[in-house]
Amino acid sequence: MAQQERARRTRAAIVEAAATEFARRGYAAASVNAILEGSNATKGAMYFHFQSKEDLARAVLVAALERYTAITEKWQGSTLHPFEIIRGIIDDIALGFQTDVIVRAEFRLIVEPEFYSEVKSGSGRAWGLAGHELARRAQEMGDMKREFGPDIFTRVLSASLAGQRFMADLVSDSTELRALFQESLEVLLYAMATPQWLDAWQRVGWPPLEPAASKSASDLPV
Repeated sequence: MAQQERARRTRAAIVEAAATEFARRGYAAASVNAILEGSNATKGAMYFHFQSKEDLARAVLVAALERYTAITEKWQGSTLHPFEIIRGIIDDIALGFQTDVIVRAEFRLIVEPEFYSEVKSGSGRAWGLAGHELARRAQEMGDMKREFGPDIFTRVLSASLAGQRFMADLVSDSTELRALFQESLEVLLYAMATPQWLDAWQRVGWPPLEPAASKSASDLPV
């Protein structure tokens, strides 16, 4: 058991170091030697767990998917309005970008040609499906204009959030990412939500965000 725990810890340290390197330099420029140095693992230990740099990157993507899944699961069962739950989910994602190197690395990796397919099958799909279902519920409640629908809502919101994140990267400042993500959602709601919902929202504003779950996304194993 002690040996298995050491192996688990070594693997987790390697994935964390790989995420740090991918987040900083991207996939192509990432250095295996820097990953080894950051993890304090031997080359033999790394190749025991991972056959290549691509295997390392895919392990980071799997860990990121667990983060995003934990975020969406945290909000399941909430009694808030669907638009309010979407706000909570994207706020947690923004916090992940600020505090969790796994989430930051995933964003860098999915823009690399080797990992384009992960946009449809990876972490973005996890929260995108939740957002789509919430948008569908809002439409059924009569709070989304008829000319729009969950497909358009989710697609435009995803593109806007990705753009906000990209611009934050360009200026090396993710401290305002939560406000920027909320801005993207609010602009979209001004366009797609019904006047009745907007009137009520403008009177009372957003409710307080629900407290964090007992286990945060960054606490998940890698």
